[in-house]
Order: sequence, then structure tokens, then C-alpha cells
Amino acid sequence: MQQQGQHTVRRSASSTRRFGKARRKGVMALAVAAAAGVLVSAPSASAGTGQTGRWSGGSVVTDVRTTATFDYAVGEVPENITVNPDGSVTLSMLGSCAVCERTHGPQLMRISASGERTVLVTGQVGEAISGNTRGSDGTVYYSVWAAGNAARNGVYKLLPDGTPQRIAALAPDSGPNGLAIDAAGRTLYIADSLKGTIWSVPVAGGAATPWLTDAALAPVPTEALPIGANGLRFHNGALWATNFNKGTLLQIPVTPTGTAGPIRQVTGGLPNIDDISFLTPRSDVVFAAQNGSSSQNGPDRVVVIYPNGTYKPVLTSADGLTSPSATAIRGDRLYVTNGGVPEPHDPKLQTARINFPALLAGAAH
Repeated sequence: MQQQGQHTVRRSASSTRRFGKARRKGVMALAVAAAAGVLVSAPSASAGTGQTGRWSGGSVVTDVRTTATFDYAVGEVPENITVNPDGSVTLSMLGSCAVCERTHGPQLMRISASGERTVLVTGQVGEAISGNTRGSDGTVYYSVWAAGNAARNGVYKLLPDGTPQRIAALAPDSGPNGLAIDAAGRTLYIADSLKGTIWSVPVAGGAATPWLTDAALAPVPTEALPIGANGLRFHNGALWATNFNKGTLLQIPVTPTGTAGPIRQVTGGLPNIDDISFLTPRSDVVFAAQNGSSSQNGPDRVVVIYPNGTYKPVLTSADGLTSPSATAIRGDRLYVTNGGVPEPHDPKLQTARINFPALLAGAAH
């Protein structure tokens, strides 16, 4: 195995702005509690229509800042993000992407709250590190999309000493992307962007089992970038998945026996929808990245999606978005990764503040 755990720490003057230290207290805590209690699943006649409603209450997202910048020329193309309890973030760096030349190996990188960068893993040229997630015990899991390479394609975890270990192999024609772990911390789910499948595997490792294969998860083969199931999250007893080509957000209940329940389309009409995050562990409000410039097939946006399926753009290219690929939330802080695919190539990590009163005002419509 040529993939190595590299514990290289480096600082960059352009990217050492602090992500923020303030603890969420007082009004902030009340706002989060209110949002968690009010903004829960409530399917209605408009659910799944993808319609944009009328809104009031000010900007849902404010104080947008660039907190880290990256070097596109050496393959620092951020794709996925996990926010850790200590305020650090774990980023998947593609090293390349489907519309870029594959000249550099991918990386899995951690950036501390103070801006220190640690390269956890460096992959091989020609493959990509796509999804990443964190178990409740702190174990880091990540996807390696190594097209045509049966010896490398699959899902990995970092051992306590930082050594990478493949825990699930996928066929060389599979496209492992988003990752999710169930609430019990026993099962890992993998979105396969090429086969229209969600795989499952024990977190300890083993053979990947097709948990669900469905046309709703499949790519559109005529698209310039044929990618189906992409973002994946386990939330409130269900798997939530995006379909990049079809522009849909799907909710798939996990039954008491662990099988897939009926698919519900939460919303549609969001071409190039990528990774998602939830406002709180209880709330079904979603912040989704819409990665339009990755294939020149739609806008670069972050949208907030309400439980009834309506949605509102809260960030656009006017806010500096450039191929936004993933979102993450910690308290009232929103994180957005930008791949910077179009010239002049501006890959970066942005943060912003969530305005809870405006978010709640939008939910009332």
C-alpha cells in the first residue's frame, strides 16, 4: 500500500485566520433550541416540488469570510468536510477532479481552530479522496475513488497510530463518494455515484453489501459529469442522499431490521446538488451545496431546504462561492468548501453565521 499517513504540520499566512472561539451562549442557545424544536419534518402538499417560497426576516446567512485558501496547482481541491468537537475540520482534497488533469495525489487534511494544517493521508496520483466522516469514538473514515483500480477503490479508516487501512473494497467500476454512520456507530454507508447504489459495511470492516439500489440514486449517463448519489448523511433514523445529476434530495428510512424503507423525495430542481448538513441533530432543515461550476451546469449556491421541500438560496457566487461542494454546521457557524474548478481557480474554505430569526421567519412561509 503506497498510501501513507503523513503527519506534516504547516502554516500559511493566507489561511491562519481563526475559525472562531466564542462559545454559543444566551440568545444563541435559545435560538438553536427554538430551531431544533420547530424546524422538524413536516411533509406537505408542496414537499418535493422544489419551489422557492416568499421570504422575510433578513439574510439567513451573514458575515461570510474566507478562513483558508488552497493551492489548486498542487491538487488542493477541497471536496468534503467534517467539523470535529475541538473546532478543527477534516477536509478531503481531491488532488484532481473529473474535469481536471489528474497530476497530483489527493490528501486528507485536518485544519485546527487556530489554522494549523496536518496532512493525515496522501493518496496516489489518479485517484481522489471524496467523502469523509467521523465516528463517535473519533475514528476518521474516508472514501478513495480509484477508478479502475481494484486494489485501491473503497473505504478506509485511520488506525490510532494514523496508519490508513482499507476496511471495504469496492469494484473498480464503482464510485465511492459520500459516507454516513448510523446512530449506533456500527454501520457505515457509502454513496456509489456510478452504480445508483448505497452500500453498507460494518465499521470494523468486511464485505460491502448493497443496501439499496434504485433509479433515484443513479446518474444521468448523458451528463458531462455523470454522477448520481453524492452527499450522504444519517439523520433522525433515515439516510438522506443527494443525486447530483437529477438535482434531488432524498430521505430513505432505515427500518427496525436495518433495511431501506420507501424513498421520499424531499425536494428537486437543484442541479449539481452536492453534500449537505443539518441545522441541528433534531432539525430537518438542510444546508446544501450546489456545485454548478464543476460541470457548467447550474449556479454556484448554498441553499437552505425546509422540511416541506421549499428552499431558498442563502449564498451565491456574489459571496465568493466557486464550485461549492460541501457544507457543515457547528452551532451558528456554517462552513463551505469550494473546489475552485473554473479559472482563475480559487479553492478555499469559507465560514459564515446563521441568522436564526431569519431562518425561522422563512420557515413560517
